[in-house]
Amino acid sequence: MIRATVWNENVHEQTNEIVAQIYPDGIHACIAEALNQAVGVTATTATLHEPEHGLTAARLAETDVLLWWGHCAHGDVDDAVVERVAEAVWGGMGLILLHSSHFSKIFKRLMGTPCTVTWREAGERERLWVTARHHPITAGLPDHFELEHEEMYGEPFGVPEPLETVFISWFQGGEVFRSGLTYKRGAGNVFYFRPGHETYPTFHDANVQQVLINATRWASNAAARITNVTEAPNTPVDRALEPLAERGAKLHRAGDDGFR
Repeated sequence: MIRATVWNENVHEQTNEIVAQIYPDGIHACIAEALNQAVGVTATTATLHEPEHGLTAARLAETDVLLWWGHCAHGDVDDAVVERVAEAVWGGMGLILLHSSHFSKIFKRLMGTPCTVTWREAGERERLWVTARHHPITAGLPDHFELEHEEMYGEPFGVPEPLETVFISWFQGGEVFRSGLTYKRGAGNVFYFRPGHETYPTFHDANVQQVLINATRWASNAAARITNVTEAPNTPVDRALEPLAERGAKLHRAGDDGFR
């Protein structure tokens, strides 16, 4: 069973009547409900205002795939939690970033770039084209599907070159955008998926839900989590695999932790 955690700021749902009407239980609950309909997936939720944002070390250790939605409160996410999530990804946890999470601390931390876009909020039609027909994330989808109302994101998208471009979007105003990108960070699979503006019912769409189910299965890693990904231990001479005699000057003394 794939254990998914759906993380959401859960801010707009409390402050904006339109968002509250579309997602009365929160965006996170809508996504989790869709995932829980899938065979082999179980989803729970976490939100910004829980202690440690609901992402304690114990919770992450029990999460195979973390789905992340953020927009207005990126800066409120504690840096220590960001590092904790990054280490979990490096160790093998899957991560799916949704819509405005392109500008989240965790995505920028893993990408090492500004992750900037151009944008327009005009409720225009978005047509998503499948560009990797045989990719697991696109299983069961048509060659393209449309969202009648979405926020526009346009190129250039300030991210590193992806491993794969799975979707490209066209918008009614003429722009295009690489809207489904995969990455590998350490042992973790990372997927960015563009749709999901909070004032539109995007996460109720059957094709979007299928993408999230497929992506959750793709991002899951069957191997055991690596727990010491940030350690850089010294291997002393007496533990070398072949006989070895020390020579030359040394910076470190025996037993030193060493410089990082």
